[in-house]
Amino acid sequence: MALPVRDQLKYWGVFILILILVLWLLGDVLMPFVIGSAIAYFLDPVADKLENLGLSRAVATAIIFVSSLLAFVIMALLVIPTLITQAAQLFDTAPQLFSDLQAFLTAQFPTLLEESSLLRQTLLSIGSIIQNRGDALLNPILNSAASLINLFVLMIIVPVVAVYMLLDWDRLVARVDALLPRDHAPTIRELARKIDSTMASFVRGMGTVCLVLGTYYAVALMLVGLEFGLVIGFVAGLITFIPYLGALLGGALAIGLGLFQFWGDWVSLGLVAGVFVVGQIVEGNILTPKLVGNSIGLHPVWLLIALSVFGALFGFIGLLIAVPVAASIGVLLNFGLTQYIKGRLYRGLSKDNTP
Repeated sequence: MALPVRDQLKYWGVFILILILVLWLLGDVLMPFVIGSAIAYFLDPVADKLENLGLSRAVATAIIFVSSLLAFVIMALLVIPTLITQAAQLFDTAPQLFSDLQAFLTAQFPTLLEESSLLRQTLLSIGSIIQNRGDALLNPILNSAASLINLFVLMIIVPVVAVYMLLDWDRLVARVDALLPRDHAPTIRELARKIDSTMASFVRGMGTVCLVLGTYYAVALMLVGLEFGLVIGFVAGLITFIPYLGALLGGALAIGLGLFQFWGDWVSLGLVAGVFVVGQIVEGNILTPKLVGNSIGLHPVWLLIALSVFGALFGFIGLLIAVPVAASIGVLLNFGLTQYIKGRLYRGLSKDNTP
């Protein structure tokens, strides 16, 4: 006989509160394990496909690990140092860019930038803030011994966790399934399948889209000759999972920098804008439909709310779990609404009441 609904809600409520408290108190400690588990979840379909080809799980995991290690080493040697250097240079150059903007506005609209004008003071303060904030952001990362130690620990623990999780993923899923409450196991399995489908479509699909578009933006902007093209491409690709935001923010930043670098060279400036136009066309017509699908049930506003709330509550670990939790909550809300429409609270006592 199943437990009363009130008791079930009490037990599950206590479990959820304990989980939230653990994430809040131990978020930084758990971060490598969350990242490692996310990587294993992301790569599990690849391991399954290799197993279908006749390889054992251990061999499939080894192949994935070696391939990933080689890709990371290539990035560490070729991409990451340039990315950090360009980011630091961009922060240092920001005041000069605002000075150039001030000179341009002075030449075009001399009455707007008098010594005591608000616009002049605003531009000067923005340039100083960006440089100071940039230094405040980069200097601890680049110069702090503690940060370097934490980064080193992260680089060691994450791959180890990812390998073990990937190796035992199927057994862990089977173990969790065996622990499900028997009365509710079919419903929980169905919800889990829907959550997995939503996250697989979004996390795996949009992760691939972000990687492809970020690489395209960075390479194309560098070929056009735009300074800081690698940083702009990285930023634009990173936030592509929010529709249009990556292209809008990256395009605005690229065109803004291009105005200073290519002023008068309208062909180069047009090529910079064309990079993002082509990127949006390819994303909307090829990448997103093929890799993500047209129906994933995650509205952009819902994603922004999840990122804001979980980031504020749990810091960086909250940003990592925001999208999966948003997908899970979305599926659970849809299930709850379906049950509500079928239930007496919505229909009332009359059997003839239909939606």
